[in-house]
Amino acid sequence: MKIAVVGMGVSGSYLSNQLSGNSGSGAHQVTSFERYPKKKYQCVCAWGTSKHYISRYAEKCGLNFDQYILHEGGRMLVSIGGTEVEAPLCGLVTFDKHRFLHDMQRGQKIRFGSFIRSEEDLNGRYDLIIDATGLRTLLPRIQQREVMIPCVQYTVKYQDPPFDDFYVEILEDMSGYLWYFPLGNGRAHVGAGDLNHGHQAILQRFFDRYGGEKEEFGGKPVRICPPRYCQPFRLGKVVGVGESIGTVFPLLGEGIIPTLQCSDLLLSHLDDLDRYCSEVLSQFSFYGTAYNFLEPLLRGEINLLDHASLSLAVLMHMRANETRYGFRMGLSGLSIEPLSFINQMMRTANKVRI
Repeated sequence: MKIAVVGMGVSGSYLSNQLSGNSGSGAHQVTSFERYPKKKYQCVCAWGTSKHYISRYAEKCGLNFDQYILHEGGRMLVSIGGTEVEAPLCGLVTFDKHRFLHDMQRGQKIRFGSFIRSEEDLNGRYDLIIDATGLRTLLPRIQQREVMIPCVQYTVKYQDPPFDDFYVEILEDMSGYLWYFPLGNGRAHVGAGDLNHGHQAILQRFFDRYGGEKEEFGGKPVRICPPRYCQPFRLGKVVGVGESIGTVFPLLGEGIIPTLQCSDLLLSHLDDLDRYCSEVLSQFSFYGTAYNFLEPLLRGEINLLDHASLSLAVLMHMRANETRYGFRMGLSGLSIEPLSFINQMMRTANKVRI
């Protein structure tokens, strides 16, 4: 087939690599399109992921993921409502995302500086068009329950880093969080996302407190509504993948692993896109549960008694998938105690109930 891949983030780069001949789906004629010129192309958002999961995708592309790791975490410090808890980590790393994507793209036919806004821009030259833009440029707009969290991030250089490992601070009104992800050699990604647009203010407070030399700036909104609310996944020759169709884990705003999982589903069902769509809904069904827990939390309307079953479902999922997310939720004194952590979240949410 003649295939156009639009958007060269994680899913677009991976699919371009695999569809060109490195996967069992066979070689296709693939042309990829990226809206930014090559010199301005950047990988926005935090470079954190689970090394245990992403390594298998790197291997499919002939890459050794260990060569891209910048920092391997030991513990994450989480601050919420004035309470700090430590979560032991199990494979959560930061990695050189830009170099990783560049190496996946090597040898591919990519047209940088090409902003594809609709199927018509491609003049009917392709049998299949993959929307890997994240922002869902080629698919119909989501009409209901669309939630996009505005995010910004800086690369910061420190003479004396304020933290030697991962740090996350939940915003007071529970509408987002700030992150500090070490990159090694005194550098870190410091960013924040907030549904209520307070992310710039919390970042400024962080910089006022800890200083640091800002080197690079980037950012984009992150879609957190799950696949069930992001339909349709396809329209004519266009099919969506990754964040374009909601494969971002709502509670963490994390999309690197989910978008790769979604990409593999597409590779497995290129000849049956209806089956692909149903498999996405099935395999990411829990994201709907997580979103139903998160949505009222963002509004400050959550109540422990009203949402006890959702709270328990989320906790059990996180406990059962510690390696997937890269951190442990055990019951020891050195880890997150799930019930006390949720109770603290509820107390904070009740302060801002609207």
